[in-house]
Amino acid sequence: MRTLCSSTLIGEALVVLFAALVAMQLSDVSTGALWTVSGIAMVLCVLLCGMITRPGAVAVGWALQLGLIASGLVVPTMFVLGVIFAGLWWCSVHYGRKIDEIKAARAAAAAV
Repeated sequence: MRTLCSSTLIGEALVVLFAALVAMQLSDVSTGALWTVSGIAMVLCVLLCGMITRPGAVAVGWALQLGLIASGLVVPTMFVLGVIFAGLWWCSVHYGRKIDEIKAARAAAAAV
């Protein structure tokens, strides 16, 4: 699960960076507020990569997905990108857990 979720989060951090650059030109939001919020979101994405297996990390990831969708209020294209990344997040969590279960079953079979 760690690899899939981390890949999604790194991609999301890059999208937040590029969305902030677009928002600087297209929105009336102050530059300081824009970079503060975007910077916090990018740092959370990167930090969450290392903590994805800890309790509550997936829930924080979902909160980030909601924040990305909500950023569509500033840059409307982010509504679409937010939904796409929420779908990628779901796939990463869902299939990542399945992969972890298969790896654990194979390890248990090999240990016998």
